Amino acid sequence: MTRTKRQADPLLCAVAAAQGRVDQPDALFAALDEAVKSAIGHKLFTILTYDGDSGEAARIYSNLPGPYPTGGRKRLAPGPWTEAVLDRGEAYIGRTQADLRMVFSDHELIASLGCESVLNMPVRWRGRTLGSLNLLHEADWYGEDDVAACLPFAQLTLPALLAPAHF
Repeated sequence: MTRTKRQADPLLCAVAAAQGRVDQPDALFAALDEAVKSAIGHKLFTILTYDGDSGEAARIYSNLPGPYPTGGRKRLAPGPWTEAVLDRGEAYIGRTQADLRMVFSDHELIASLGCESVLNMPVRWRGRTLGSLNLLHEADWYGEDDVAACLPFAQLTLPALLAPAHF
């Protein structure tokens, strides 16, 4: 019997290989940024952690540190977005500037960067959302197929979110 050999996805392999590097979490985050940009696309890419006890999100990576520096924190208000992404672990797709305006208080800054759509992809462990990958691009960029494409990248973020120090 012959078997068909499949090629591993080179983008996923690059991210997995970055996990073994000493310069963590920078190596992993940079590899994620490049891989997700190639696989799905983004203008703005951030990684957030969530603290369920305080209700705060902290930015631990940004490809645009000027307008979105690491270390930024914000309190998340309860509502449909937090219920979907944080509580149920569902990805959120905002397709237009109007969608972003309904969900994000910083929608004007987002728009000034040429971003009018978003994919917020939760990173889950043991039924809890620990963080998210946040991809932003021009209007109508993201669709349901991008959720499936983003899932393995999101979950490869997990070691950095479980590590004692994120910085």
